[in-house]
Amino acid sequence: MARWRKLGIVAGGGQAPVALAEHCAATGQAYWVSRIAPFADPALDAHPGASFNIGKMGARLAALAAANVDAVTMVGAVPRPDFAAVEFDEHGLSMLPKLAAAARHGDDALLRVLIDELEEAGYLVIGADDALSELRAPAGALGAHTPSARNREDIIKAARLAAALGPFDAGQAVCVCDGLVLAIEAQEGTDAMLARVAGLPVEVRGTAQARRGVLMKRPKSIQDRRIDLPTIGARTIERAAEAGLAGVAIEADGAMILGRASVIERADALGLFVYGFRPDEVDAP
Repeated sequence: MARWRKLGIVAGGGQAPVALAEHCAATGQAYWVSRIAPFADPALDAHPGASFNIGKMGARLAALAAANVDAVTMVGAVPRPDFAAVEFDEHGLSMLPKLAAAARHGDDALLRVLIDELEEAGYLVIGADDALSELRAPAGALGAHTPSARNREDIIKAARLAAALGPFDAGQAVCVCDGLVLAIEAQEGTDAMLARVAGLPVEVRGTAQARRGVLMKRPKSIQDRRIDLPTIGARTIERAAEAGLAGVAIEADGAMILGRASVIERADALGLFVYGFRPDEVDAP
């Protein structure tokens, strides 16, 4: 039984907000979508809700209240704004000093300000994985392929590196090949990071004919797991394949898989593994 009556989906870009809205519609869960313009997918226009730019916090809160929402989840990508270019309403302006201070400490600090504002307004703030539990990554291998012993060593190194970088608000995704760190995700996003890997010399990475290395994704150690959980989809698998990687590893219960059936289908077809690792498999004792 859900702990809420009506879910407010504060939706950024990408497919995760669309998947959540479609799930609510299909299961009869009452919901309302607060789209963040201009980033939210146009597919969300078919769902009940309204659009506001990132600075219209007062209008967003008023609309959520008018929609009788009692729980909110924040899901989807939103680029870090240039505050000087954002059009704020009165409530948004009142938040600006806190936002500016938080911006110096990274994206997680910024998102924490938004969570605090929603909680002060009386909303239960939940993770997208709570609202849509079937998106959570399970433990173990998905599909036909499993990581080799060498792949597992790369997964462990990537996962430990990400854990070490977490306090610096970086490293949610890491690529490692035969013990060599190929790339660490910062602000560019996973797709752009994988494009960088694909451009590296084949001497240090795999190829379609001889796949080597892994993409690993896990939550940053400092992040509030109600927001910005690592996500993979079929496109992630395709980009990893283009980079010559042998597979994708994600933290079980710490990441979301969008379109699990299509992810497995693409991974099987391209010869990649998809593996959900438990923290006790990778973290130092």
